[in-house]
Amino acid sequence: MTSSQNIKGFSKLNRQDKINWLARTFQLDTEVLSNWLVQDDSMALIVDQLSENTIAHFPFPYGVAPGFKINNKWYTLPFVTEESSVVAALAKAAKTWSNLGGFHAETIATDKEGQVHFFLQDDYQWLKLNFDSLKEKLLTDVQPLSESMNKRGGGIIDIRLLDKTTQLENYFQLAVTFDTRDAMGANFINSCLEQMASTLQAYFQTNSRSHLLEVNMAILSNYTPNCKVRVWVECSIDKLNDLVKGMSGETLCRKLKNAVDIAQVDVSRAVTHNKGIFNGIDALALATGNDWRAIEAGGHAYAAKDGKYRSLSKATITNNLFRLELEIPLALGTVGGVTSIHPMTKFSMQLMGNPAAAQLMQLMAVAGLASNLSALIALVGTGIQKGHMKMHLNNILTELKATDNQKQAAKVYFENKTISVAGVKAFLQNSNAYE
Repeated sequence: MTSSQNIKGFSKLNRQDKINWLARTFQLDTEVLSNWLVQDDSMALIVDQLSENTIAHFPFPYGVAPGFKINNKWYTLPFVTEESSVVAALAKAAKTWSNLGGFHAETIATDKEGQVHFFLQDDYQWLKLNFDSLKEKLLTDVQPLSESMNKRGGGIIDIRLLDKTTQLENYFQLAVTFDTRDAMGANFINSCLEQMASTLQAYFQTNSRSHLLEVNMAILSNYTPNCKVRVWVECSIDKLNDLVKGMSGETLCRKLKNAVDIAQVDVSRAVTHNKGIFNGIDALALATGNDWRAIEAGGHAYAAKDGKYRSLSKATITNNLFRLELEIPLALGTVGGVTSIHPMTKFSMQLMGNPAAAQLMQLMAVAGLASNLSALIALVGTGIQKGHMKMHLNNILTELKATDNQKQAAKVYFENKTISVAGVKAFLQNSNAYE
């Protein structure tokens, strides 16, 4: 990684110049890169096999935002999203905060979990007394499945017996904690859990108690509160003077903190607040072939971990220092699955320096915080619609089948005007000076 990633004017380059810059910066083959990013034909056979009943491909924009300074290193982050304002907001946040100390990140833990769910009739004390023996048998039987993961330094960390009968009659769990290293590990975890379910049934059968046991299912959990990361930005308040034109740093920080505090106490605001965080996280998850659906499910559950759905980010003002922090669970993989198959996910990893899973957690959380920052600053400053609709103008013009000349004229005309579909339609209908 070099400081050359901190490029100015990247958005103004044409497509080929952007590709050339990426090739120079990351020592990539320009011709191969052009084939991936422009024609996409070379990926057709691979993409066809990623799903079932494939009849076509549904392309989404693949964009990059250079200039992210994270833990004093420079990164260019890739994003897949159809929302026109997301990448622009991320690039703006990267530029703004690179001059204010950058983003800071730390991986807190990387443990993942799964459960064997079962029902037991009137024999819990026997199981509790014999659990050490059962646990030894569980670990022995799953050893052939975990051997490879063990060699990489991962594997099964712990197995616990949980009594859940106060929540559901006769309901118990084998709760298993895993370390899957750089793999997301879903297949590994599920294979181990299904073997444990079979071992549990056999253990009861051997002891003539199979009639008391019913295994319901064995499955990983996408709630991973012990696989989480913390990221933050902080700077003195006076450095934020005029970040929003005409607004002091003191006023801006107070309004930012109030906006986050509102999302801490009001669920209506919290949902939209957190959606803004996932704008960045989901886009980077897609670009790296990670399961954005699982990431969102776990993140939203974490937002409600104390029984009330709240903002995932927190803001503080202490001794003239403003800080915005995000703590979030992110179960990610950098090997295996789509990440190891799709050419564009491979390129995404190469673009970021081939991070390990723990580092990718940091980069993805930074994307979430950067998206959150841009949205909050817009909301308490000029309002969200000004920037959003400016980015959306091109989509409106495309939908209305405007010519290239009309698009250029419309962008000039609406530079300082409110943008709406009706307004753009009227502009195109009432003016013929650009043809």
